[in-house]
Amino acid sequence: MKKYFLTGSLAACTFSVLISNQAFAANLNLYGAGSLRNALTEVSQDFTQETGIGTNTVFGPSGIREQAIETELQLGQPTADVFASADIGNPQKLYIKGLSSQPVEFTQNQVVAVFSSKYSHAQITPNQVLDYFLNPNIKLGTSTPISDPLGDYTQQIFTQANSKIPGSFDTLNSKALRLTGGTNSPIVPSGQDSLVYFLDNTQQADVFLTYYTGAIASQKIDPSLQVVALPDYLSVAAPFDLTVIKNADPNAQKLADYILSEKGQQILHKYGFTSPTKSVPEPNYVCGLLLAAAIGLVLKKDRKMIVGSDNHL
Repeated sequence: MKKYFLTGSLAACTFSVLISNQAFAANLNLYGAGSLRNALTEVSQDFTQETGIGTNTVFGPSGIREQAIETELQLGQPTADVFASADIGNPQKLYIKGLSSQPVEFTQNQVVAVFSSKYSHAQITPNQVLDYFLNPNIKLGTSTPISDPLGDYTQQIFTQANSKIPGSFDTLNSKALRLTGGTNSPIVPSGQDSLVYFLDNTQQADVFLTYYTGAIASQKIDPSLQVVALPDYLSVAAPFDLTVIKNADPNAQKLADYILSEKGQQILHKYGFTSPTKSVPEPNYVCGLLLAAAIGLVLKKDRKMIVGSDNHL
């Protein structure tokens, strides 16, 4: 009787250990752009509820996140499983170097102008935006190029302004205050919204170029902020790509697929993001894999040219 009891106890103990190990299995690590914080936090929480697979999220400027992923892989201490960037360039860097899967566009954003409460009395129109930007008495807040794609999109806006009014690029680039997205950017107090902090609390900027998703979130906190769309000649598309990191947890692709799924897209739309320009591919199809391989060969063949262009991303 004792023999059977001991055998049963060992079996129960083994089962308990297996369940315990499964329960405490390492979570997936999702690295994302700072502008995706609210949306992808909700997506990852829903993913965990539906699949039972835990997730950790780390958000920040995409350029800095990409560099962190590369450093971790070089040290043999990979942390990220999925990287959701605010651009195409940073995931593409990882893919070209053989450090991740082929990037997939999963959503889009839009760059807008947000004016401080001191302009709440004025009904600023898109066609007036550039005049405000060029006004020497108006402080223009932006993000940091290279470190943060929003800073790169801003540079593109400056270039397009130059086509409208020659000399605009130099004027805008010299007056731009790089208040966010860089390693040396001013620290925003914990719990405070960065746009509200810079535009109203400290008044370091009068107008800020930022994503629409961030603008509407800030406006909910401070309704006196005025969000103004850019005119067509300044408007830029802001595609966001994601990629699965090399040697990631086997469940990483499930998380990527969930972000691309109808449910994941609905959550992104709720926060102001729009559908990707390219249709979202169905996962695990042979044709998709063959196409990815073909594109990969072309990219590797033209590697030097592509890497050179990525220096501006």
